[in-house]
Amino acid sequence: MDMKLELVFVPVTDVDRARDFYVDKVGFNLDFDHTVREGLRFVQLTPPGSACSIAFGIGLLDSEPSTIQCLQMVIEDADVAHKELSERGVDVSDVDDQPWGRFVRFTDPDGNGWALQQIIRPNLG
Repeated sequence: MDMKLELVFVPVTDVDRARDFYVDKVGFNLDFDHTVREGLRFVQLTPPGSACSIAFGIGLLDSEPSTIQCLQMVIEDADVAHKELSERGVDVSDVDDQPWGRFVRFTDPDGNGWALQQIIRPNLG
């Protein structure tokens, strides 16, 4: 049986601010932003190259903002990601070198935490 994670809900307090942060600063693609009816709005965004999207809106979640931590995306180069996000105005951590990867971390305006990982494969030969 195949299972594919395709959508993760992220709790936010201000939908427009979150949408603008993820699109304008982080570089996600805006897939969908629709007010279904009063009290129900659905926004879906996808990181470039990802098969999994995030969603938030109005009337979708009971979770409190900042409760989602360590959402992780794999990237090609931590130094490039750090530079690009910094230039777009994202407050990113320094590159954190670990034996299993190089990480850049940031939080969205609501305190939800993200980690970008450049995977480092050990030299086994």
